[in-house]
Order: sequence, then structure tokens, then C-alpha cells
Amino acid sequence: MRTGQIGVAGALFAAALFGASTPFAKLLLAQIEPWLLAALLYLGSGIGLYLARRVTRSKTPTLSRTDWRWLLLAVLLGGIVAPVLLVFGLLGMTGSGASLLLNAEAVLTAVIAWVVFKENVDRRVALGLVCIVAGGIVLGWGETVGGNWLSALAVVGACLGWGLDNNFTRKVALNDASFIAMVKGLVAGSANLVIALVMGATIPAVSAVGFAAVLGFACYGVSLVLFIIALRHLGTARAGAYFAVAPFLGAALSVLLLDEAVTASLVAAGMLMTIGVWLHLSEQHAHAHDHEALSHTHSHVHGPEDDHHDHPHDGPMAPGTRHSHPHVHRPQTHSHPHVPDAHHVHTH
Repeated sequence: MRTGQIGVAGALFAAALFGASTPFAKLLLAQIEPWLLAALLYLGSGIGLYLARRVTRSKTPTLSRTDWRWLLLAVLLGGIVAPVLLVFGLLGMTGSGASLLLNAEAVLTAVIAWVVFKENVDRRVALGLVCIVAGGIVLGWGETVGGNWLSALAVVGACLGWGLDNNFTRKVALNDASFIAMVKGLVAGSANLVIALVMGATIPAVSAVGFAAVLGFACYGVSLVLFIIALRHLGTARAGAYFAVAPFLGAALSVLLLDEAVTASLVAAGMLMTIGVWLHLSEQHAHAHDHEALSHTHSHVHGPEDDHHDHPHDGPMAPGTRHSHPHVHRPQTHSHPHVPDAHHVHTH
């Protein structure tokens, strides 16, 4: 599987998991107070990934000071602030209405990537993003906000937090994805748990806590690992655009599992999002570009499709063997189709 295909698959699977989380979180609000629910979702994510890493005997990576700064900013905004804003917003909104507003995350992620971090964009990619977001709007058409405007503002605030989080996480995406997601879950979950308890939150039934933890592990933890992999291979804006299909995938899952009706808005949304995804998949961005000398560590494969990793090794290394070690990229100028992945952050 090529690097772009890995990124697309990661983003879409991440979207499917996260899309399924909103209706379940809405149900849990009947048993768990909002701030405590946000804490349990992220703690479930962090603890689940910790146990998974222990089972697989994953090594702890070494992050630089700069990486830790970006990661802690991502944890603060995307792990602590955003989920709390979301669950408070869900108190006054329908699940579909919240899903509609969650499409703002893709737009804010892309705008921040393009304007602040200077990630390249062309008309095809921008049009694809418009189609995907339009699909989300059609999907939620006719849904009303069941509370006041503060609920909607809280959900949009969560989207802004996640949009910043996505861009900050992109800075550390070459590191071990499960470790990054585990740290975010443990730190954010612990911080929100302390705040919730200080504010007088009541501990719910064990069954509710367990369900929230499992939901957090799957829909926040595993989803985040997959999204970090997508960031690594696609860049922030494109990964965020694929992730924006989450509301549609969640609605489609409801049709299959809950026997809900297939509505005209669901079909129209699916068509718009399919067009948007196709526009991204069929993108051909190629031009002569320069690579400066770069030294870093990440998992990679040597092969005919990758001329960025041509460094020597101490011993024999069979083509196609995935491995990780510190390595140096030599300066070079060449032309080939590419996306804004970790090795193509040049200006245009």
C-alpha cells in the first residue's frame, strides 16, 4: 500500500470511529455529568492504549523539547478544552444537529493549515473540502438546535480547539502514533477528572463508567492513532477533509444497526461526500521542489517508490522492510507527485 493510500485509509477509519461516538455520548449524558464524561472518554482512550502498548511491548520513543511543546499544546486545546465544550454543547442539542456543527472542524483545520502553517492548497482540494462539508450540512438539514445559541457556540468552540489540535499534532506526527495518543488521553483525562471531582461531580454506576471508557478507547484512542497516521502521510488539511465524512459514516452506521430510514438527505450527503473524496483521491500535485538536509527518526521503508530514504545502514536491509532509526535526508531537487506529508512541507 502506497503512503497516500495508508493516509486515506487511516483518515476514513478514524472518521468512522469518531462519527459513531456522538450518539453514544449523547446517551451517556443521561447518566454521567458532562465534565466527568469528557474525562472518562479520554481516560478510557489513554488507559486502553497504555494496555495495548504493554501487550505489544512497544518501546517508549524519545521526543525533543520542541515535540513536547507542540504535544502539550495539542493536549490542552484538543484533549482538555474541546471535549468539555462538546459535551456541554450536546446537553442542548440533538445528536444530528451536533454532527452538523462538527463539520466546522474540517474547515477550521484547513484554514489554520493554509493560513497559519502555509500548507499548500489548490482549487481541486479546496473544492473537495467544500463538497464534503456541504454533505455534512445537507445531512443535518432540518435539524434544530434544541437549546440556546450557547450550545451551538460550545460545539463550534470544540471544533476550533480540535482544529488547532490537529495542526499542532501534525508537528509531532512522525513519532509513535499510539504513544502520542496515549499521552493525550492520560493527561487530558486526568486533568478533566480532577476538575470534575473538584466541581462536585457524582460518580455514576460502574457499568456507565465502563461503557464510557470502552467508547473512549475505540472512538477517541484508536481513532486518534489512525488520524495521526493520516496526518503523517497526507498533511493536515487533506487528512482533516477526509475526517469530515464522520457525520455521514455515523448516520450510515445508524441505518445499519438501528434500522433507521434511508432519507433523501442521507443519500444526497453521501453523493456530495463521495465527490469530495474523489476530488482528493484524484489530485495530481507535481512540480520541481527542493529538499533541504534533514535529520530525524521515524518508521520508513526502502523501495522503488520512495527516493527520500536512500541512506546507508550498518548491515543488510531487505527492500520493503519497515524499520525505524535516526537517519539523514540529503539535499536534493526533483519532481514527482506528492502531498504535504512530513517530507514535503516546502513553499509554493
